[in-house]
Amino acid sequence: MNRNRYKQILNIAWPLIIANSFWNLQLTIDRMFLGQFSTEALGAAMAVMGVFWVPMALLQGTSSYVTTFIAQYIGAGENEKVGEVTWNAIVIAVIGGVLFMSQNLMSAWFFKLIGHGESIQALEVQYFNSIAYSALPTALVAVVSGFYTGLGHTKKIILINLIGLLLNAILDYVLIFGNFGFPKMGIAGAGYATAIATYGSALLGFYFLLKQENKLKYKFLLWQKLNFGLIKQFLKFGLPSGLQWALEGLAFTVFLIIMGRLPNGEVALASSSIAVTVMMLSVLPSMGVAQAVMTLVGKHLGENKPDQAQYATWSGVQVSLFYMSIVALSFILIPQFYMSWFENNNDFHLWSQVSQLTPQLLKIVAIFTLLDSLYLNISFALKGAGDTRFVSLVALTIPWPVMVIPTYLIKEWNHAVVWAWSFAALYSLIVASILYFRFRQGLWKTMSVIKV
Repeated sequence: MNRNRYKQILNIAWPLIIANSFWNLQLTIDRMFLGQFSTEALGAAMAVMGVFWVPMALLQGTSSYVTTFIAQYIGAGENEKVGEVTWNAIVIAVIGGVLFMSQNLMSAWFFKLIGHGESIQALEVQYFNSIAYSALPTALVAVVSGFYTGLGHTKKIILINLIGLLLNAILDYVLIFGNFGFPKMGIAGAGYATAIATYGSALLGFYFLLKQENKLKYKFLLWQKLNFGLIKQFLKFGLPSGLQWALEGLAFTVFLIIMGRLPNGEVALASSSIAVTVMMLSVLPSMGVAQAVMTLVGKHLGENKPDQAQYATWSGVQVSLFYMSIVALSFILIPQFYMSWFENNNDFHLWSQVSQLTPQLLKIVAIFTLLDSLYLNISFALKGAGDTRFVSLVALTIPWPVMVIPTYLIKEWNHAVVWAWSFAALYSLIVASILYFRFRQGLWKTMSVIKV
């Protein structure tokens, strides 16, 4: 029984892990090309991504919540509802994407408010205004990916993300540097490359979505009549789900800004950036497993089998902790392996300080990621049931008093960076514990997103 459960989770999870890796690789390629073009452009792009991600996480997280609706409809045997909820989620994604682009009207004012140098400000505005066009297709891709994740048919998501990765790499080379007769657009070219590539992913996703089998089995048609009651129900649960990632992203953005303002800010920010990059890459498998857990929880609750949903969650936790224990041990035993990815001897004095501090941070990251594996699986399980408001409330209230504010208060201390990351580990312990006890209470077993 255990083996079958693990197999069921991994069959859904492994394509999601690969697809998530493609998305991270896409960001890495952007940074590599921008670094070759201009160090100043690379710095501006990194600053913009922190700002861009907060509203983008809200839009993407809300759009992708279609996964839970579809999983519960499938479990309840209401296949004909799948097409309707998918169409209404597409409408929400389009509206959200258009509203996102309206931020371009305020970007110059906002980045002036942040207060970077004028040359950096100009680059930040260019990058934000260009990459903002990727919001709409990203939301559409989130809906299509959510459709297939909810069904448990996740292999197509690999192809959808792969086409975006390939297009982005080609367009980066063409638009940033002005190759093959195209204008040299620099940092704006990177943003437009991402937007165009994401539209490519969205078009492929819609090609799959409009297959005859989806029309027949799930009643999916473009231009269906809107169901405002269903839209209200979707936003009731989907918005808090998106808010979880937006709020956590905001907290970590401020956390990293404080790192840059420590007395040894350059060293602190470089070491913290390495720690965050390694951390984000390491949790991708746990994220894929958590998405699979969300699907199975939704499906089993739709079938009115809460015990099976609980069993799937604990199986996901076990898979993630097994994997993450191995990776966390490597952070402690061979930190030089990870540091070698970022080694830069152009400034030997700076790198020598970074190379001394980073192994200490990776030890803390080892603890953080173990707890984060538990947090991811349980939070996704709760969201698969519809307990999104509680998860969002935790993301709103916990990181600031536990991680961000204490980091600001101790910024003049000796070893402030290590203290700050210790607060981050404490944060992961507290949120994982809160959601663990919430899950054990079992209130989620009686929840449903498809029953008004």
